[in-house]
Amino acid sequence: MDSIKNTSPSKLPNVKTTIFTTVGNLARKHNATDLSQGFPNFPADPVLLNLVSKAMKEGHNQYAPMEGHYRLREIISSKIETLHNKKYDPISEITVTVGATQAIYTAITAFVHKGDEVIVIKPAYDCYEPAIEINGGIPVYVQLESPNYTIDWQLFKKKITNKTRMVIINTPHNPTGRIFTKDDMLQLQEILKNTNIIVVSDEVYEHIVFDGQEHQSASRFDNLASRSFVCASFGKTFHVTGWKMGYCAAPAELMHEFRKTHQFAVFCVDHPAQRGITEYLKNEQNYLSLNNFYQEKRDYFLSRLEDSKFKFTPSQGTYFQLLDYTEITNETDEDLAKRLIINQKLASIAISSFNENNRQDGVLRFCFAKKKETLEKACDILCQL
Repeated sequence: MDSIKNTSPSKLPNVKTTIFTTVGNLARKHNATDLSQGFPNFPADPVLLNLVSKAMKEGHNQYAPMEGHYRLREIISSKIETLHNKKYDPISEITVTVGATQAIYTAITAFVHKGDEVIVIKPAYDCYEPAIEINGGIPVYVQLESPNYTIDWQLFKKKITNKTRMVIINTPHNPTGRIFTKDDMLQLQEILKNTNIIVVSDEVYEHIVFDGQEHQSASRFDNLASRSFVCASFGKTFHVTGWKMGYCAAPAELMHEFRKTHQFAVFCVDHPAQRGITEYLKNEQNYLSLNNFYQEKRDYFLSRLEDSKFKFTPSQGTYFQLLDYTEITNETDEDLAKRLIINQKLASIAISSFNENNRQDGVLRFCFAKKKETLEKACDILCQL
C-alpha cells in the first residue's frame, strides 16, 4: 500500500528539532556530563512528593476544573499580592497551565492574528517564534547587546508599528542569566503606555534571583499589569520539570479570551499535582529559599572556574551561567559545544541559535542546577581547556 504523501506546505518550514533535544541525544550517545538542559539532576522535596501521592490516594484523579483547582489559584493570588502588591482575582484572572510553555502558546494563539507583529527580545527561548509563526504572526527582533546583554530601549521603541500586537519579555532571562531592572520595566511601561499592545511576560525563574536583587514582575507595574500575561512555572521552582505545571495571571478581559483557547488545547491540568502543590505553597520558605539555594550552586560553580581560561560575569538570575571561551578558541559556539560533548564528554548549549541571524557571542550556556559532584566533574573538564 502506497504511503500518503503530504502535499500541503509546512506551517513551520524553518523549524528543526529543538536544540535541547539534539544536544540531549548527543550527550547520551557519548555518555557526557550534561549541563546543557535546564532541569535539576537532584530529587524533589519528599514532602511535595508525599503531598501529591496523598492527593492520588484520596481520589483526586479525575478532571480538575478547567481554570485550575480553586484553592491553588487562591494561594497563587495571595503569593503575587504579597510579593508584588498586585491582587489578581483567583476566579477570573488566574489559570493553571501545562507548564509556562503552554501558557505562552495559549496567550499567543488567543491574540495573534495573521500579519500581526510580535516583538521578541533576542536571544530568546525557542518556543516563542514557532508559536507566533504558526498563528500567522511575524516575529520582530530586538537583539540584546553583548557582552552584558543590555537592551536598547530606543531601538525597541523604533520597532513598534501599527501592526505590533504583542511583546514577549523574559525575566530572569534565559539564556543570558540577566534580570530586567526596575528601570527596564518602567521604560517598557512608558513606551507601551498609550498603545493596545499586549505583553507576555515569561517569569519562570521568578524565584531564582541573586545577590540581594529583586525580581521585577510585570505585575508590579500598574500599566504593564493591565496588558500582561504573567507566565510562571512550578516545575522550575520545585525541581519537577517533568510534571509540566505552571500558571498564568492576567486581567479578566484578557484571561477570558485566554481560556477560550486553553479549554480546547488541554482543558485542565494534572489534578493530584495541583492539590499537592496547593498544600506545599502554604510554606512560603519552599519558594523563598530558592535564591540562596541556587546562589550557593552558582558561586561554587564559578569559584571552581577562577583558574580556568573562561571569562564570565556572574549570572543575575535563573540557574544558567554563560562562559566566554574567546581566550581558548575562535571556533563557533556550535562547533565547540559539539567538540566538548564528543571529546571532553561535557554538554552545554550554544546560544547563537537563540540570537538574531545566529550572531556569535563567543559564549556557551551551562546549567548549574546539578548535584555538587556533577558540577565538580564539569569544572574539572573546563579547567583543562
